[in-house]
Parts: sequence; structure tokens; C-alpha cells
Amino acid sequence: MRLSTGVLIASMLLGACARADAGDAHDDHDAADAAASDVQQDPNLPASAQTAVERLNASPRHGEWVTVGSGSDSIRTWVVYPERRDNAPVVVVIHEIFGLSNWIRAVADQLAADGFIAVAPDLLTMKNVPWTDAGEPQGDAARAAIGTLQPADIHRHIKAVADYAMNLPAAQKVYGVVGFCWGGSTVFQHAIHEPSVRAVVSYYGTTPTAEQLRRINNAPVLGLYGGNDQRVNATIPRADSAMKALGKTYEHRIYEGAGHGFLRQQNGADGANLAATRQAWPATIAWFRDTLK
Repeated sequence: MRLSTGVLIASMLLGACARADAGDAHDDHDAADAAASDVQQDPNLPASAQTAVERLNASPRHGEWVTVGSGSDSIRTWVVYPERRDNAPVVVVIHEIFGLSNWIRAVADQLAADGFIAVAPDLLTMKNVPWTDAGEPQGDAARAAIGTLQPADIHRHIKAVADYAMNLPAAQKVYGVVGFCWGGSTVFQHAIHEPSVRAVVSYYGTTPTAEQLRRINNAPVLGLYGGNDQRVNATIPRADSAMKALGKTYEHRIYEGAGHGFLRQQNGADGANLAATRQAWPATIAWFRDTLK
């Protein structure tokens, strides 16, 4: 995968200010990461956390770091282009509480493999979070920084990155959002804050309150959840009831036996996480293909 090194170095040095709501803690990922053994990777699915770097290094698609302006701020963003003959719709990928990890970049790469221009903003750009030798935000520092973000800034940054991508010569002027864990909650909220987003896919993120959902736009929302994740799943009924009352589209699918973070931890839950991934990812692609027109 080709990388603009100069842009990467410059963007990592950026500093300023931005703030947003912490939402989910997601400490349960760490133990799964440490204990997981690898699984055979299907090239039609996103990489697992354990195979993300390998998949990124082997990708034939063009990926690059760019710096996107958002008001007085600048957002470090990973962009991946599909290999197709016509213009592509845009999908913005919102990271977990861990920040813009290699795994999130690999998810963006898989979205590009499936035909979308994928853009993954580092919403912690202005927080000066230290990076590890593996090229990822330091975990504890990222968690702490997430808690200092403000919702208005988050959604302004997402929209700025979407606008940047939609104005690329190879893009269609339409965008959706997909997010994971903290990002899964954030993308559901984005449909409340931003009327122009066309579609939402939320992976195991808590849902907005009924009061918040009264302000939601017409973007259809797909929620994908592990069956063994009641902390998150307990929030599904309130969204289901509110969205039905509002005449809005909210579909949710619960994958029995799968745990929180199943797309990242495909080797967990005695095979249930991989089984969930095999169903959830095609559903994600179908959702965006049906709605981003």
C-alpha cells in the first residue's frame, strides 16, 4: 500500500484543541487481544486485530494520509481508494475508544476493496496522544483523551472529512458512516447532528436516548450486535421503539454467542465471533450499496 510519508510526519505533529463525549469504556477488548490466537483470514472480510498490519502491507489499493481542515482544527485522516472505473460513494470509518488503530485502517481498506472511498479520521489528532512503535495510539492515553472530546466538535470533524472525501475527483457526493464500539455510538449520534449523512452502520455501540432520537434525520440505521453484550444490547429496545414511533428506519441484528468487539476479535467466543463477522460484514456492504446512491 502506498503511503505519503511527508503528509504522515507533518500531520502527526499537529496540535490544537477539540473535545467529545467518552461514551463506552470497552476495556473488555484488551483481554481478548492478549489471549486471542489467529484465525484463517477470508479476503472478503476485514482483517482481525491480529492480521491488520499484514493485510495493510499486502493491499494493492492506494492508501494515504491527508490532513483535513475542520474550522480552525486539522484532522489527520487515512484515505483508501477502491479499484473501479467509475466514481465511488464515500464511507467514513469512526474508530473505537483506542483511537485510529491499524485495525481501523484495515477496515477502511476492506471497504475500499468492496468499492467505496473509505476515510478514517483520527478524532484525537489535536490531543497529542503518544504513538507506539507499532504505529498506533497508546491505549491508556487514547481512552483518557476520548473523554475530553465534545460532541459538537466530533460531528463537525466527521462532516469536514466527509466533505473532503466527497470533493475528491473520484468520489460521488454522498456519504455514509460506520463505527465500532465508541465509534458505533458516535455514528448513531451523527445522524442526529448532521442531516446530510445518507446511511449509518453501528457496530455494538450504545444507542441514543428517545429524547435525542426525536432530532434524528432520515438516514437509515443498521445496528449489529453480539449476543453476549447485554451492556450494549440493553439500549436496543429504546432505539427500536423510538425509531418506529418516528417512522424512521432502524434495523438491528444480534449474533448469538458473539461478544462485544466481534469484528475485531474474530478468533474469540469459540467461533461465534467469526460466525458473526461472516454475517455482519456482508450486511454492512449491502446496506451501503442500497442506500448510498
